[in-house]
Amino acid sequence: MDARVLAQVLRRLPPIEDPNVLVGTSTADDAGVYRLTDEIAIVQTVDFFTPIVDDARTFGAIAAANALSDIYAMGARPLSALAVAAFPEEGLDADVLAQILGGGAEKAREAGISIIGGHTIKDPEPKYGLSVTGVVHPEKIWRNSTARTGDALILTKPLGTGILTTARKRDLIDDGILAPAVTSMLQLNRVAADVAAQVPPHAATDITGFGLLGHTREMAQGSGVGAKIESQTVLLFDRVLELARDGAVPGGTVANLDAAIGNGWLFADSITPELRLVLCDAQTSGGLLLAVAPESAESLIASLHAAGIRAARRIGEITADRTLRVV
Repeated sequence: MDARVLAQVLRRLPPIEDPNVLVGTSTADDAGVYRLTDEIAIVQTVDFFTPIVDDARTFGAIAAANALSDIYAMGARPLSALAVAAFPEEGLDADVLAQILGGGAEKAREAGISIIGGHTIKDPEPKYGLSVTGVVHPEKIWRNSTARTGDALILTKPLGTGILTTARKRDLIDDGILAPAVTSMLQLNRVAADVAAQVPPHAATDITGFGLLGHTREMAQGSGVGAKIESQTVLLFDRVLELARDGAVPGGTVANLDAAIGNGWLFADSITPELRLVLCDAQTSGGLLLAVAPESAESLIASLHAAGIRAARRIGEITADRTLRVV
């Protein structure tokens, strides 16, 4: 859903008054957090969507990795999950649903958890995802609203999954061009979170449906600061700029760019229309965006690279004013 529409809807809901709710809806964070004791808080998230790749098992695994990412983005450890699935009554063999569920279960096992139940409904278009429960110490929550002036912004995966999957659906590219994006979407953010926990970050989020600029804006706005994205340092998948220039852009990405402009993002004259789209591209199972003390950035990136997160890059910084800029 368009971020601006969602914000309007959420403003109509009654405020959360329970003091044990440590993270609710007010800062558009990745998951909700509820304190059970002085040392234990549970973290809850849910995410599901329609197929973005043709292979059913791969789709299930990507959807599971995407849902689990919200737990890692809070600095938490996943405990268990429930599956949410929609499937048509006719037209698709039940084996396809079994493959989707199997892919999700395998990815959950990789994360060290089990899918212990779920819910299914009949729907003309297949959908799948997870509701994940995790745990974190109440004083060690990573929020998207606690970035500090001068923090370096580090992104752990390339951008462009939305454009590439759209291009594949339109037969503009083959599976070989899409393959690096599929590999990235299948990669859990667990290792990146484990490495980042050694710093730890001042703020964190993951880059998913609202794109890099949308989620960066949420971080900056919630923290009462600004942000500068250095576009030439952002790692992109091959051919993404070309495909964006040719119009292989999902509707969510276009809506994200409109929202970015409406929410005050300022683009340097050198930022081309296609690069603006890529920076707003709606991601699936994207990387972590980490705001860390500037003196920690270089060593954290080196540690991420050593752990196999070779795409990790410093892509900008948190600024004192509330300006949002791409240079």
